[in-house]
Amino acid sequence: MLNLLQDIHSIAVEDWLYALKASNGTKAKIRNIMSAVFRHAIRYGFLPRTEESNPIKYVRQSAASDVIPTILTKDQVWKIIANLREPARTMAFLAAFTDLRISELLALKWADIDFARSQINVRRAIVYGVVGACKSKASKKPVALDPILGDALHQWRLKTPYSKPDDWVFASAKLNGTKPLNPSMLRKRHLTPAAKAAGVSGKVGWHTFRRTLASLFIAEGVDVKTVQESLRHSTSTITLDLYAQATTFNKLAAQRKLIETIVPKTQQPIFPAGLSSWAKIGYCSFLFPRR
Repeated sequence: MLNLLQDIHSIAVEDWLYALKASNGTKAKIRNIMSAVFRHAIRYGFLPRTEESNPIKYVRQSAASDVIPTILTKDQVWKIIANLREPARTMAFLAAFTDLRISELLALKWADIDFARSQINVRRAIVYGVVGACKSKASKKPVALDPILGDALHQWRLKTPYSKPDDWVFASAKLNGTKPLNPSMLRKRHLTPAAKAAGVSGKVGWHTFRRTLASLFIAEGVDVKTVQESLRHSTSTITLDLYAQATTFNKLAAQRKLIETIVPKTQQPIFPAGLSSWAKIGYCSFLFPRR
């Protein structure tokens, strides 16, 4: 074992990771696990306690995603929901207006829904078909349940044959209710076609609703602390860095606000609605006339 560990070098690991057909996030997790193996070996004396004993420490691997996540507009959110059939419709309705991850959504049992207190108690998560603990301590916090969402759940409970307290909320009929529905199947057969029908060009998954919710909360002026608590993040930094992506509309509004505070009103043309109309009138000539 000692010889095998000593034969591993930083550059070789980097080259191996580079060749892997996986996302940067997955590669970074692999690197971290490898580093943990070396730290474990150092701790128990299989390797000397020197910095050179852990070559993974010097392996460069970004965890940043190369893909720009899709953020839905309000209109697209509703069109996707409207294009779905049950139970995917109720699932999407909840995903769009709560902060529930798909692993938590599918792990819900009817006993977890507290209609009286208007909240959902998150007690477990399902990842790759395995029931386990929630992602973090913060993830175990109750999720707010608006009466409209509660009514949607109540209507679904009246339709599903699996409505007992210990039944899965979104149980698989194919498996006689013994397990929840499969998230990959739901995405491929229902969510993706519904998104295309709604005119969404980017890739849409169940996590798209969570990212969109955060961005729309920020766009609507909801304070960051409330958004953080709603998403059950441990810090607001995570909320802003990972989820709150500004929409084009909000970025344009921010630009306009700055222009109006700097450019004299006499030099500000009256813009017709729509970006294409702006281009037609050559608005820069208003701001910077030729002399």
